[in-house]
Amino acid sequence: MPVGRPSQIKALAGARALPPLLLVIYHFSEGHHYQHIRLIDVFVTKGYLWVEFFFALSGFILTYVYGARSDLFQWKSYSTFVKTRLARLWPLNLFMLLFILYLVVALRWLAARGGYVSIFDEPYHIALGFWPFAANLFLVQAWNLFDRLTWNGVAWFVSVEFFLCLIFPIYISIARGGWRRGALLIVAGGIGLAALDYTGKHGLDITFHNGILRGMSDFAIGVGMANLYRHIRARGGEPLPVWAHSVFQCIAVLALLWAIYHSGWSHQWRDIYVVPPMMLLIFTLSFDRGIFAWLMDSAPLQKLGEWSYAIYIGQTAWLLLIRHFEQHWYPPDDTLIFGMRWADFIWTLEPLALVLVCVLWGALLSHFIEEPASKALRKWIVPGRKAAAA
Repeated sequence: MPVGRPSQIKALAGARALPPLLLVIYHFSEGHHYQHIRLIDVFVTKGYLWVEFFFALSGFILTYVYGARSDLFQWKSYSTFVKTRLARLWPLNLFMLLFILYLVVALRWLAARGGYVSIFDEPYHIALGFWPFAANLFLVQAWNLFDRLTWNGVAWFVSVEFFLCLIFPIYISIARGGWRRGALLIVAGGIGLAALDYTGKHGLDITFHNGILRGMSDFAIGVGMANLYRHIRARGGEPLPVWAHSVFQCIAVLALLWAIYHSGWSHQWRDIYVVPPMMLLIFTLSFDRGIFAWLMDSAPLQKLGEWSYAIYIGQTAWLLLIRHFEQHWYPPDDTLIFGMRWADFIWTLEPLALVLVCVLWGALLSHFIEEPASKALRKWIVPGRKAAAA
């Protein structure tokens, strides 16, 4: 039978705030330049691993919200679950896909008039074309169909997330039972990530090919942690004091920083050292107590958490436009700006400006596209008073 929706874990809602910004900086740095400051660069180069955080967080939250519902194994409830998840994922995916299509047409038109090559026709560019567009439209582009990223490249994550929603009841059926089921899922997910890390050529940076396996492994860890969380909360008794939660959260954060700075440059097998403290951080924040949980519950991080999906999926447009600006709008590198060479002046300003623009863009996308479209679709999927519960 359906049960009431559990209360929101505010610390985990706020924990979604910073990873998209780190991913924006990572994507910029990989495509343009790093700062040549080791303290910054080593941290940024591990930015792609925050996808692990999101997949595991998704598994945790979905299990927390839907894990007790037996009706998910009935077709009607299952189809409603999938459609409500699509109502969350698809509108922004569609908008960004069409927006990038607009950029392709507009920038190619400008290139034809200006007698130069559009960024979309450079050899380094992601795959375009009809079939990749159709795959992005139906969110199957990361299901091992292509040999590179396509259209809105970062949407490979959304494609995998959609696949995980489709198979979510399988995870729930495994997780139900004693705490050992949760531990089994955590171990299985860890083994899966280790196998991918060992056999891959670029660490865990796995996207268009076997990105599904990467997501399944992280998701399993999140589902397993939610199982352990549920059993701990079900035992009742006095909760640990706030200081104890703070200690565990500090251990998780310090372990995360140690793993980042002691595993070398990214895209090699030691990147996996960063994953366990990330998972531990999710688990320690889930109890909504402690100093870092309090920090995540702050108003700015809660708001950024609301915009996190829009910031993530909307970043590609500005990463593309920066390339266009660099090629056709920027002055020569030796141009003096406030007594500085343009190349030196823009070096640090450009990534910081990109983050600010992506936040503002994400806020607009969330307010004008994501929220109204999701609400409208949910009302259509589950009419009446049941829409809120869905």
